[in-house]
Amino acid sequence: MVVAIAIAAVVVLLPALALAHIERASYWPNPAPDTSSKPSAGGKVPAVRKIFSALNKKAPGTTRVVCEQVPSKKTRKHASAKQLSKNKSIRALNKDLKTARSSGYKIQESQPAIRVSKKKARKLRSFNVKLLRRCRYSSIQDAVTASGNNDRVEIMPGLYTEPKSRARPTDDPACANLKITNDKGQTGAVSYAYQVKCPNDQNLIAVVGRALTNAPVPQPPSVDRHNIPDAGKCIRCNLQIQGTGVSPDDVTIDAGRVESGDSGPIGAVKDVGIRADRADGFVLDNVKVRHAREHDVYVIETDGSHLNRFKVPYAGEYGVLTFVADHSLIENCDASGAGDSGLYPGASADLGEAVPPSQRRYGTEIRNCDSHHNLLGYSGTDGNAVWIHDVNFYDNSEGWSTDVFTAPGHPGFPQDSDLLEHNNIYSNNFNAYLPACTGNQKPGPNGPSQGCSDIVPTEPIPVGTGMWIAGGNANVIRNNRFWDNWRRGAMLFSVPDVFVCPPNTPDQVAGCDPSASPPATSYRNQFYDNKMGQAPDGSAQPNGVDFWWDQGGITTDPSNSGNCWYSNTGSDGTAGSVTGDPSPSAPAPDNLPSDCNNSPLVGPPASGAKVNELLSCSQEAPSCPWFTTPPKP
Repeated sequence: MVVAIAIAAVVVLLPALALAHIERASYWPNPAPDTSSKPSAGGKVPAVRKIFSALNKKAPGTTRVVCEQVPSKKTRKHASAKQLSKNKSIRALNKDLKTARSSGYKIQESQPAIRVSKKKARKLRSFNVKLLRRCRYSSIQDAVTASGNNDRVEIMPGLYTEPKSRARPTDDPACANLKITNDKGQTGAVSYAYQVKCPNDQNLIAVVGRALTNAPVPQPPSVDRHNIPDAGKCIRCNLQIQGTGVSPDDVTIDAGRVESGDSGPIGAVKDVGIRADRADGFVLDNVKVRHAREHDVYVIETDGSHLNRFKVPYAGEYGVLTFVADHSLIENCDASGAGDSGLYPGASADLGEAVPPSQRRYGTEIRNCDSHHNLLGYSGTDGNAVWIHDVNFYDNSEGWSTDVFTAPGHPGFPQDSDLLEHNNIYSNNFNAYLPACTGNQKPGPNGPSQGCSDIVPTEPIPVGTGMWIAGGNANVIRNNRFWDNWRRGAMLFSVPDVFVCPPNTPDQVAGCDPSASPPATSYRNQFYDNKMGQAPDGSAQPNGVDFWWDQGGITTDPSNSGNCWYSNTGSDGTAGSVTGDPSPSAPAPDNLPSDCNNSPLVGPPASGAKVNELLSCSQEAPSCPWFTTPPKP
């Protein structure tokens, strides 16, 4: 129980972000298509509708155009294209197109710039002039509120701060009677009905996807989280919000301090930048959202969502949060400056070991993104059946995490069945725990001279780590490249059920048993065909240690864990240069096993170095190494 106490104390003792609102208990949406909407909503990842189809009258739905400066009716109808070019949004577009033609633009910071041809620039500008003639809104929220199923909101280039939404009160007394009790026994959770009645209490822009019903919200929440118990009919399903510029930088949606640009301080006014709630078929394309107190983009209880070509710089917690999602695709993005993680698919649909093999699939996919300069590049508490590929995780305190312990009470325990492949996980040595930058200070180069941090960390993690599985099963980590992570490349350790569902508490976690021994995690995790400590150019850039395993951590049960490490190569390109704690070359059973069918849980003694590390870090003891930048190996 020593380790159980250690891990349980971590989140309690370390600083955490004080949330403005208590979240409701959430349910996985019905994954079948909702045929009451025509065309149907959900049941699959929605396609992004191309910008040049926005004025097609034969397509389903209505297009509403938002611009910074709405032209008069006379101007819209009679002005020439040259006269319309004086409009603020067209001037902004012209400036961005000039830059895109001369030096290019980036979506992913680590990727080469994309240059735009003269022909493409002319076509995009001409179409935006046509859109300007249709512009009736300067507020994105007003356009969303006026929209229904299958509609589109096209946002022309500019900066959008949504003054009316900012002016709406937080914790509005008008909605106080709509607060409920959540799965942690916390009173005052913001219900869905609250979001319907007071959409801009928390949110700069709220997409409320379904109508209210007379069905009661289960109190206490149901242990079985399948199917939303009070889901109403679609009223804003299949809604697409799209920027009409050449890149995501052309449409900036700011929920906080505009003067900070794409950096901090956040100076948040609203908790969430864009919230899509029960909005099946939701699409967000070609925009930048920044400076929310909690999450820049938040998609919850939604079946079918597609987030494409977007940037989310500087959020207090998550750049993107999808919660209890199914049929979710996140792609072509850049996430930076988050106090928790840039990308967070939490409690995603439980489609791995919880269902028969014939029904298993990946309900969430993340691809072709950069997540950098966050506390965590990626985090997914109880995130199940997530496929992450072709993503660059770098310059974070830790690159990638899946776990069961940072937010006990999430549905989906135990976490399982993620696939992490073809990713670059490197140079995650940014120390978010240093004193906050002040004035014009910026964090220096990672390492002993970094000096300060421009983000506020919300979770305890070990600086200098590529990834960890902190309580999880049947995850596959293959064909990735880990290099220059100064503490560890990849970690795996067990988390006792007693922390996730402690006895005599209202936490309701299906499948969790506080008396379980051995615990429900971590088993059947496989690490293979990864390149460790070698950069893409072939140079040796070692990790502090490539692989770290607690060997069970809290049990001496000799049964097979199913965890294995094989066919990986180290800093010189050979299997023999792979480093581990325990060592892959040590005598069994105290080694890093390569045989998935012979992987015993050794269980270190209570005085072991690994247990001592967890204990010292849980108590914020001076001897804890996690929050100090490790030396470069």
